[in-house]
Amino acid sequence: MLDYQKQFIQYALDCNVLKFGEFKLKSGRISPYFFNTGLFNSGEKLGKLGQFYAQTLLESKLEIDMLYGPAYKGIPLVSATSIAYSKLKQDILFAFNRKEVKDHGEGGLIVGSSLKGRVLIIDDVITAGISVRESVEIIKNMNATPAGVLIALDRQETGKDNSSAIQEINDQFGLPVISIISLSNIIAFLELDKSSTKQLELIKQYRLNYGV
Repeated sequence: MLDYQKQFIQYALDCNVLKFGEFKLKSGRISPYFFNTGLFNSGEKLGKLGQFYAQTLLESKLEIDMLYGPAYKGIPLVSATSIAYSKLKQDILFAFNRKEVKDHGEGGLIVGSSLKGRVLIIDDVITAGISVRESVEIIKNMNATPAGVLIALDRQETGKDNSSAIQEINDQFGLPVISIISLSNIIAFLELDKSSTKQLELIKQYRLNYGV
């Protein structure tokens, strides 16, 4: 685990983005942890989140031309990441979509730069993969090339058919999915904290039951 990943986990804990307890997921599973990027809800928090996204992108060495954020959650994420990336390396174009095509003013579906070249999709987590599939379709329809997906957390968890949504995205589109952290990183972090024995055991058991 890299230093910035440790820092991100600690920051997520400090912001109550990462919580431990009992949480019922949309799938019906009871998870011993929950991760909610919506709680990066101030200018300072969002700015720092963008730095972690940009750092992960740099570490990945993925070759891209621009960033794309699917509405709605991806809009602040792609904005913050583009700002941070411009400070860490170089200026970069970004865009996001509207939920409905605008039929007045400048019109259209896309806000920001026109989609072109190799486009990286920025999202929070991948659960069912619906927003990623929609994003891939939009990017291809604009004659651009989806280059990958960058998310905050990989839960490393199976779906109904015993494969993860991330694996399905990789298999269907051949896209790399990069994450700031994964469940394995959270476990490694807790293993260093002697006061987190109970949470650690619950998460390890959850991974045995549902992990990929």
